[in-house]
Amino acid sequence: MAATPKANLLKMQRILNAWETLAPTKSFGGMTLAQFQAATQPSQAARQRLDDLEDQITQAQTDRDRADADSLRKVQQVVSGVLADATEGPDSALYEAFGYTRESERKSGLTRKRKPPSTTT
Repeated sequence: MAATPKANLLKMQRILNAWETLAPTKSFGGMTLAQFQAATQPSQAARQRLDDLEDQITQAQTDRDRADADSLRKVQQVVSGVLADATEGPDSALYEAFGYTRESERKSGLTRKRKPPSTTT
């Protein structure tokens, strides 16, 4: 089973921490502690870049949501303007083109329930 990026990070951190704490002057695998740190630095840099990009995505989403809220207030202002316009109004093609239902197309909402047929034996 392939190791996950999180498991890889934990493994590197565990080895680095133990090496720094218990044997900082020794060499293992033909590397000193400093060489190992330099060799694993690209992994750390890539992780930091991903964290920065995630923060940028979060900020961009927040900016988008705020801009959408402002835009939707303007949309409502325009729709209200069409409704209040003497030549357009709630029964206009423009209002329908905006995605709303024209006043003349609306159903009254009145329903009359049918009585079930009586069955007499």
